[in-house]
Amino acid sequence: MKNFKKIFSVALLMFIIISFSCPNTFAASDTVVLGGQPFGIKFYNRGVIVIEMQSFFNGQKYICPAKNSGLKVNDIITQINGETVNTNEALQSKVLCSNGQDLTFTIERNGKEIKKTVSPKKNMAGSYIIGAWIRDSCAGIGTITYYDTNKNYFTALGHGVCDSKTSALLPLGFGQVVGAKISGVTKSVSGKAGSLNGYFTDTSIGILTSNTSNGVYGTTNDIFIPKGKNVEIADKNEIKVGKAQIYTTINGTNPKYYDIEITKICNTQQNSNENFVIKVTSNEIIDECGGIVQGMSGSPIIQNEKLVGAVTHVFLNNPCEGYGVIAQNMALNYNK
Repeated sequence: MKNFKKIFSVALLMFIIISFSCPNTFAASDTVVLGGQPFGIKFYNRGVIVIEMQSFFNGQKYICPAKNSGLKVNDIITQINGETVNTNEALQSKVLCSNGQDLTFTIERNGKEIKKTVSPKKNMAGSYIIGAWIRDSCAGIGTITYYDTNKNYFTALGHGVCDSKTSALLPLGFGQVVGAKISGVTKSVSGKAGSLNGYFTDTSIGILTSNTSNGVYGTTNDIFIPKGKNVEIADKNEIKVGKAQIYTTINGTNPKYYDIEITKICNTQQNSNENFVIKVTSNEIIDECGGIVQGMSGSPIIQNEKLVGAVTHVFLNNPCEGYGVIAQNMALNYNK
């Protein structure tokens, strides 16, 4: 969670439990196809990520081999004894069959590859374990921001897919993007973010190619791209405090426009997804959703008929307000 003048906010991808060769350029007059549709992500890690250390009793004392070996939360385990590990089951099998012999873990930490020697120990049940909880995949619902038919990519969420426990950006191995249908809403209330409730459809939209702090990027089937919703991406200097709209879906699969206000420009930093503050003024959104809810992440924000950004966070103590990310930054971070 992030803090803004003692106002807490949460990212809006609802969990159920990246680089190209094109030049990194942007023109303020770039025209894209407006999103607003809900979609589902099936996200599979590259390697497995350590999300928690947990000591266990071995009959004499509490121990944690993972911690003792130097592993840390958010470490990405990519190999054990030189063999690729991409699933919880693969890691568990290596540890269980170790017979207590040392294992060489290849991990990624802060962008660097290092090796650690881990010695599994028996628990009270007689099984070899290392005392670490790991995660290899996740799934969730979010909103498409826009499609760029010239560069053949789409972007969504406005923030990265992060681990729900550690908030670390998850390493993308493979990501499948499918259609989603919103079937209900759990309202946001002060202190708790609500959610768009729905289900994945059988419609395959495409695949993810990148997971960044400013959103996810991927390729899609042209059949899924809506027609007649072309819009220019605004230069960040064009964004002003004042009236705007979000284009989002709170029922079914068809997005609608809802009134909001941009109340403050916080910063224009390219690596931030908290560039400006928005306030929902639409009575329909307030009545139906209680304000901003999880699943709206990525919903396009329109001002003066241009795409200025996307919804990213909700303020927990005031669900009618939240953060937006600048669309120009999303475009610039494609290929990064």
